[in-house]
Amino acid sequence: MFTEKEIAYIRSQPLGRIATVDQDGQPDNVAIGYQFDGQIFYIGGLDNPSTRKYKNVANGYTKIALLIDDLLSVNPWRPRGIRIYGTAAIISQEGRPVLKITPITSWSWDIEEPSFKNGKFSPRKTAHSANY
Repeated sequence: MFTEKEIAYIRSQPLGRIATVDQDGQPDNVAIGYQFDGQIFYIGGLDNPSTRKYKNVANGYTKIALLIDDLLSVNPWRPRGIRIYGTAAIISQEGRPVLKITPITSWSWDIEEPSFKNGKFSPRKTAHSANY
């Protein structure tokens, strides 16, 4: 489960990036807008079925990586964000095709507390499901 601070952070960000792969193993990483209900992400678009991400999922390549991040400060350097591994499925939402992203594992940094301590990076890891 995402923490309250992680949920607030996710909802505060207008964009993320999703990575999918095609039948040849070619990664595709694109910026996306999303809806988030506290557990599941939904990714639509003006013509979702014409996009590579949608076609990759439609062709059965359902593993995804989703990144939501920003730069809290430059001095000191304070990147923060959440990286999510999960699965995608195509669903209909209000009559439109949408990608439903179900998180399996996530890592967050500098959302709950600083993640860079004593020269080491320590993100918060969460298992959302044991099926990955």
